[in-house]
Amino acid sequence: MAEANLADDRLIVALDYHTLDEAKQLVTTLGDAVSWYKVGMELYYSVGGEIVTWLKEQGKHVFLDLKLHDIPATVGGGLCSLMGLGADILNVHAGGGFTMMQKAAEMVHAEAERRGIEPPKIIAVTILTSINESDWQKLGQTAPIRSVVLRLAKLTQKAGLDGVVASPQEAAFIREACGKDFLIVTPGVRPAGSSVDDQSRIATPARALQAGASKLVIGRPIRAAADPRSAALAIIKEMQNS
Repeated sequence: MAEANLADDRLIVALDYHTLDEAKQLVTTLGDAVSWYKVGMELYYSVGGEIVTWLKEQGKHVFLDLKLHDIPATVGGGLCSLMGLGADILNVHAGGGFTMMQKAAEMVHAEAERRGIEPPKIIAVTILTSINESDWQKLGQTAPIRSVVLRLAKLTQKAGLDGVVASPQEAAFIREACGKDFLIVTPGVRPAGSSVDDQSRIATPARALQAGASKLVIGRPIRAAADPRSAALAIIKEMQNS
């Protein structure tokens, strides 16, 4: 199924469901309005790689958001195993450290070369967008979230990864530090008037893009809408007018 011109590749819709039928229903409803989807832990742990395979069969792009975090060889091996599903973006936790990220990049690129395929983009989660300064301080952290996110982004780039997951509030600083080709995927994006839900460091789609975000992950404002397709198209219009 070919992607139509309606879709904007900067929008990634989060399939935060626990059944395959629910996910398929939303994808079918959105149709050619959306070309990118995020598959996270809830859905992947419930149905496995079947959802990724199905999405690829529909001509969609997939961000497989499993946030791997373990010793270097385990993370690298895990990513190489996941590559077989055909996801376009995979991710790890930057908190796993420089060596873990560097090993992940090396192993993925070596495996892609062995298979004769294009490697997926590998990005690193900086600080979860649900964490606010109060939560941060309770973890014993004294440096501001923004400065730690920026340090992690620079470390990610140095390790050879393609980008980061970060809140839209840090996107401008990351873009300035890491350059125009560095991928910045931003959750915590809420259209004006939407519920904040469990997010803390948020911005509207227009502000996130103006700050330097490459791709926006948006879930509930689309999934919970009475008309998800119209909600997605409204967000795309805002993005394209930003």
